[in-house]
Amino acid sequence: MAPFFRTNVAALDPYVPGEQLRGSGVLKLNANENPYPPSPKVLRAIRAAADDSLRLYPEPASDSLRAVAARVYGVAEDQIIAGNGSDELLTIVMRCFVGPRDRVAYAMPTYSLYDTLVDIQGGLRAPVPYPADFSIPSALAEQRAAVTFLCNPNAPSGTLVRPAAVARLARAVRGILVVDEAYIDFAGPENVSAIPLIRRLPNLIVLRTFSKSFSLAGLRIGLAFAPAALIAGMMKVKDSYNLNRVSAAAATAALQDLPWMQRNVRRIQRERASLAQALEAMGFDVYDSETNFILTRRAGTDVRAIQQALKRQKILIRYFGVAGLEDCLRISIGTRADMKTLIAALRRAVTHADRERAC
Repeated sequence: MAPFFRTNVAALDPYVPGEQLRGSGVLKLNANENPYPPSPKVLRAIRAAADDSLRLYPEPASDSLRAVAARVYGVAEDQIIAGNGSDELLTIVMRCFVGPRDRVAYAMPTYSLYDTLVDIQGGLRAPVPYPADFSIPSALAEQRAAVTFLCNPNAPSGTLVRPAAVARLARAVRGILVVDEAYIDFAGPENVSAIPLIRRLPNLIVLRTFSKSFSLAGLRIGLAFAPAALIAGMMKVKDSYNLNRVSAAAATAALQDLPWMQRNVRRIQRERASLAQALEAMGFDVYDSETNFILTRRAGTDVRAIQQALKRQKILIRYFGVAGLEDCLRISIGTRADMKTLIAALRRAVTHADRERAC
């Protein structure tokens, strides 16, 4: 690397997204993308926004989107900030609250981008292992961290902790608690979001994305919810005009057609249950998932060989190969046809792996 980079950037291990395969006929179940299209209202809004107004800057603070989001989520407009995906919002959080040598805590395993963001800021990672049931580890609040991340539902486990546990953690941590709710719409029908907690917890930030449940991963749209004082500070460090006109129009239309999103969520929940049952029949242990993916474990099996066997058939699922997940696979939920194709191929791969192990 060229000598001009900061030392911590030169030494950085970059975030590695899900693998991409070029060409047609690829069944992509490794990036937790929604298999269903966005609402027709969203597509119409995108087409309407793609006119000669693109020569003009978008709204600096995405006020129109924030106004609709405030009505949908029952908060004030000044308690919302929009971002170029929730990843940008994570970056804004880090720029606001984390300097060199500041501690950043999170339970592991979780979303690996947190590691990268800490290293970019020159902060100190303070990871705490999850217990076997993926409940909040008691040591997490003891790290005296400037920022504590809680991915909820967690990635890659898919497991969920309830709002009461989130509130206890927010009161116990030293600094800011960020609850990353990228997958919350796939959880049960009861309200399990931490957004209502921002009314009484001054150190809480809750993140949402339009990439998963709203089928808009290609447009990069996110929202953060927090007490107005935190949002005002975050507005100071966000990039100017950070959400483009087309994305803002798409997100606004998506929030105005919640039934479309909710119908697709129910489809994914049904396929998630069917896949879990099929995996258990093949000898996998399946974690209870409240997301659009399943983490599954098959002790004593070379699951990377299974993942590679599927890849040769142009079916992509995720193998992490990191401590604690060596015998795990993560599978995104697709359509019913996608799941039938996957299960048939997975049965063949498992049968072959069992024969190899018996030899």
